[in-house]
Amino acid sequence: MSGEHKIELTVNGRKIGAAVSPRLLLSDFLRDTLGLTGTHIGCEHGICGACTILFDGQAARSCLLFAVQTDGHEIWTIEGLSETGAIADLQEAFGKHHALQCGYCTPGMLIAAHDFLNTHSSPSSEAIKDGMSAVLCRCTGYWNILAAVSEVASSEHRRMKAAEASSTSRIAPS
Repeated sequence: MSGEHKIELTVNGRKIGAAVSPRLLLSDFLRDTLGLTGTHIGCEHGICGACTILFDGQAARSCLLFAVQTDGHEIWTIEGLSETGAIADLQEAFGKHHALQCGYCTPGMLIAAHDFLNTHSSPSSEAIKDGMSAVLCRCTGYWNILAAVSEVASSEHRRMKAAEASSTSRIAPS
């Protein structure tokens, strides 16, 4: 185990400790060590965005980070965001608008869209196009992806979901 470094981080809300090689990429650590295979590896150069995760709450390319750089930080993957329901609206809209196609870029697209919508309260169509250009779709499903993100970004959609949550919280037992 010579040359390995001990790291402690939070992944999808769970504390993780591991000994890692200094050159182990975060994408490989997530997939091979933790079994979180929703983080896809495409170009390994940070261009395609298939490996997008949230690093301390912001979208980042896991193929450009070494696992040792995450010591003391918080990582969210597609599995964690799905499990918590944080991206449920986006997942529903992607299905409705057939924005999935082959699905390889989908985890990165969903995380990029989640990050984008968290930082843009009422984005224009142009802003959505620009924001979603951070992840490449090889199937050219961009129009459907943009339609899905636009729907979730719309004020009407957000108002409906807020009203739903409000009425559900009144009915839900304590």
